[in-house]
Amino acid sequence: MIKVTFTLDEETASYLDRTAQRLRMSKSRVVREAIRIYGEQAGRLSSEERARLLELFAEVTARIPDRPRAEVEQELDDVRTVRKEGGRGSLGPR
Repeated sequence: MIKVTFTLDEETASYLDRTAQRLRMSKSRVVREAIRIYGEQAGRLSSEERARLLELFAEVTARIPDRPRAEVEQELDDVRTVRKEGGRGSLGPR
């Protein structure tokens, strides 16, 4: 293990003391477990964020036009052809 020194405000230090006593753990163990739990949850979406993003996804996907696959494939082929030819700016000599 690595020994680390850090500074806590009074309220946090008291909370750490009470938690360690209540759980019958060393303060170091409480800090290690708290950091582990925090690390696991960091970056996860809250239920409110998840609901908001799912609603946004549903809204965006509802705007996607429903077209036959053949039509989509033809449009993609047209785009690829134009790109191979140099794009819109390469329509011939100027």
